[in-house]
This record gives sequence, structure tokens and C-alpha cells, in this order.
Amino acid sequence: MKCCIVTLGCQMNQSDSERIRSVIEGMGYALTETEDEADLIGVVACSVRQKAIDKVYSKIEKWNQWKNNRPLITFVSGCILPADEVKFLKLFDLVFRMNELPDLPAMVQQCGVASEFSVRHVLDDLERTDERTDFWQVQPSYSSSFEAFVPIQNGCDKFCSFCAVPYTRGREVSRASADILAEVEALVARGVKSITLLGQNVNSYGLDKPGEELSFAQLLEAVGELGNASGKEFWVYFTSPHPRDMTRDVIETIARYDCLAKQINLPVQSGDEKMLRRMNRNHSVDAYRQIVADIRELLPTATIFTDIIVGFSGETDVQLEQTALLMEEVGYNMAFIARYSPRAGARSARWEDDVPPEVKSARLIQLTEILKRTSLRHNEAMVGKVFRVLVEGEDKRVAGALSARTEGKLLVRILKAPTEMIGTFQNVKIVSASVLSLAGELVAP
Repeated sequence: MKCCIVTLGCQMNQSDSERIRSVIEGMGYALTETEDEADLIGVVACSVRQKAIDKVYSKIEKWNQWKNNRPLITFVSGCILPADEVKFLKLFDLVFRMNELPDLPAMVQQCGVASEFSVRHVLDDLERTDERTDFWQVQPSYSSSFEAFVPIQNGCDKFCSFCAVPYTRGREVSRASADILAEVEALVARGVKSITLLGQNVNSYGLDKPGEELSFAQLLEAVGELGNASGKEFWVYFTSPHPRDMTRDVIETIARYDCLAKQINLPVQSGDEKMLRRMNRNHSVDAYRQIVADIRELLPTATIFTDIIVGFSGETDVQLEQTALLMEEVGYNMAFIARYSPRAGARSARWEDDVPPEVKSARLIQLTEILKRTSLRHNEAMVGKVFRVLVEGEDKRVAGALSARTEGKLLVRILKAPTEMIGTFQNVKIVSASVLSLAGELVAP
């Protein structure tokens, strides 16, 4: 029997997929990337973006047509709005939330596919106690031998007006720090080189369990101490943080430990005070500036990334200019700029989407041009210097080259390197710079 899992959306969905894979493999299925040879096929969905949810409907329409010719069971899970979940119940054989993952073998058995032995085997492995509903207890089947995602928190309490995550993932829940540290320690022992701590609002970790759990800064400190004790080289990242919870002690902790990567993704969304209030971001531009100043002071080599929305409901040309000015001031290494589109479930979906599509596109181009300038300025300053990089794979654009990332997650194309280096750290001298990428040559350690 074969199973194919299609993963859409963010890194959290990828992490969820790794746990689903583990359960399915325990049921005796072989994983395949080919949909039309699968007996069990599913999608880890993302209701946050309309484009991603449209893809789900396209997939299930095709899969249901296949049922006319062969036995097939379909399932959907992931980040799903209640309204989409109701529609999916009529289209998929199985619809489950991630906290129901331990019940998946029994669900599949009821559809007449999994053997009684395989179901019993998986249920025994998951220890059917009250904690079995905690999908974090499922050991993931990691998709990479050198990179891994470790969830530390789920859900969000911020209720940004443009975002549906609180309605798809629920309120903030922190995973037990002991379990997080055990997973990180096991990954380091396996030789994993890059670990990303995941959460919808990662730096609010522990706030839902005051006095019972570590703060986010304390969790990072524990990871840093683990890194020091291991004697191994690896980089730890985290995503996504919220400026409201980005405290100076977090930045101070990152500065103290080599394994805590000097790269910060700090979503701003807008550089205009009124627009931030309309977005319900609950931080000011000046507060954001102070966080950037702390990063520049304490982490002088750190790269800074951000997320920005253009064309949000009610955004004026003057407000867009405030965002442009902030981009120039901060000088981001990378910015993920998106045109606003209403999403059912989010508060702003009730408001008029009053910025014309052509204006949104023009604003995106305007901010992208600023990003190109700041990125190129940073990259050109790296030419002639040697940097440590993690080699990720064969480059998709340049034949014979390998793709790698610096500690700051900047893309480096290594012009001449053997594929045996994939998954290893290497020293690279930067020989040329372009917008959003670099080219380098291997140098001796």
C-alpha cells in the first residue's frame, strides 16, 4: 500500500506533515510523491491564503474522479478555517485536526484499508493515554537528514485583523519545554545542522503557562546551553515572532550562544501608525525601531528579514510612503511583500477591499525596488570575505552549482563543489553579489 501527502502553506504545516508521515508509515504504508499510484492520499491544507485553499479544491476534485476507477481513500488536515472544514467533510473521506492525529489509524481502518494488526501496532506505539490527543507526542518522520523543524507553540492570541490563524489554529498553547529540549538534543545527536523552532507567535512561548513554563528567552538559553555541552556545530532559528513580544532579553540570549543563529525575522506589516492600529498589531513604529536598534547593537552581524502587506483595506498613498521610508531606514536583507487579499474568518474580511489591484501591484513593485537596493548593498559588502555556509542541495538555476545558506540565511551559489558536500558546513569566499543572492568559491577550513 502507498500513501501520498501533499503539503501546502508554511513551515508549521511541513512539521505537521512529518508527524502524519510517521503515523502512516507505522500503519505499513510506503510513502510516494506520485499521487496517481497512491492508495491513501491526503493534503495538509492552508486556509490562511485563498490561493492555497483553491489548490485543495482542485486536488480533491481530481482525486474523487479517480475513485470511479480504483479504490482510494482521501484525507485533509492542517490549518483549516471552520467554514472550509464543513465543506471538506462533503468532499474528503477523512477530515481531522492535528490533535486528532493519534486516531488516524482507527479512522482509516473504518474506511476498510488498514489491517487490524497495523492499527493496533500504531496505537500501542502512541500509548493510548489522555496525552495521546497531543499530536506533539508523535515522533516525526523528518524529511531531511540535516534540517529539522521543532514546534514549540501552536495557535495565536494576537488577532491581527488581516489574519485567520486564531480561527484555524486556535488560541496559543505552549509545548512542554522538556519535550522541546529532548527533541532538539536528539536531533543534534543525529548530526542535524539546522533546527528551526516553530510557532505562529513563537516568542510568546510560555505566556499561556505563567510560573509553570520557561519564557522564550529562557528556552533559547536552555537550547544554547545544550549546544555548548554538545560540542557540535549547528544553527538554531525561530519563526515567526511578533514585535510585541520581542524583548531585549531574547536578543541578549542570542548574542551569548554560538548555536543561536544571528538571523531575525521581524514582521512589521506596515510602517504607518494608523495602519498598524487598523491591522490590530498592538505595537508602534517607534517600538519596532527600538527592537531594530537592539538587534544592531547586540547582534551586529545579524541579518534582518520582515513581512509586509501592501494594499490593506484603507491604505493610502501617504501610508504606503511611511512603509517605504521605514524600509529605507532599516535596510532589510530580505522582505516578504504580499498584496493584501481578504480571507474569510479574518476581521478585515468584513471591510471593503478598497485598494484597486493595479495599485496594490504598483505598491509591491515600489517596495520591491527598495528591497533590491538594500539587499544588494548588504551583499556587495560581503564580497571578498569568507563565510560559513550550510550546503542545502543542487542549485536549481545554475547547472553544476550547489545552493547554500549563510548563518543569516542568505543564498550563496557555490560554483564548483561536489554533491557529497550537501548537508555539511563549508567555508566559502564570496566572489560576487547580486540582488538577493551571492556567488562563492570553496576555501580550505
